[in-house]
Amino acid sequence: MLDKLEALDIQLFVFLNGLGSETFDGLWLFITKQVNWTPLFLLLLYIIYKKVGAKQTLFLLLFVAVLIAFTDQTTNLVKNTVQRLRPCNNTDINSLIRVVQSRNSFSFFSGHAANSMAVATFLFLVLRKKFPYFGLLFLWPLIFAYSRIYLGLHYPIDILTGYFCGFTFGFLTYKGYQILQKKYFPITN
Repeated sequence: MLDKLEALDIQLFVFLNGLGSETFDGLWLFITKQVNWTPLFLLLLYIIYKKVGAKQTLFLLLFVAVLIAFTDQTTNLVKNTVQRLRPCNNTDINSLIRVVQSRNSFSFFSGHAANSMAVATFLFLVLRKKFPYFGLLFLWPLIFAYSRIYLGLHYPIDILTGYFCGFTFGFLTYKGYQILQKKYFPITN
């Protein structure tokens, strides 16, 4: 069963990765760098600050920082335990795929997918009632994580597992936020 799932994962990866074109490599290399998302993060920070004020914004930032640290460390622990080779390092397929970028670390599961989904889930759950179209925030983890397949760095299962873990951590952090927010930083309208 696991062998069939892994074979399907590899086939889907080869297909999705093969959709790439040298014409768009630069775009996906740009997308995959977290620092290039800074304008989006600053815009979000400004919008959140204008809507909820300085205290709530700082409280949210504290939770986001803890969430990212926890998610990232969990991802690294799993990667170093499972030790699945990245597609770009898999000698069985790396001659069949487009390797746009290489990494020597392990593949399972995607930290990009986990961290971006964790933050998007947390912020969405906290702020969905204040912003009518805040669900569009989920485009960020979708685009961000797909870049990892495009570049030859992650299999689809790596991405989906990262999404699942990120969603779970984001949801649990939201539950903790609700408890502490009511006690220490009640929202005043």
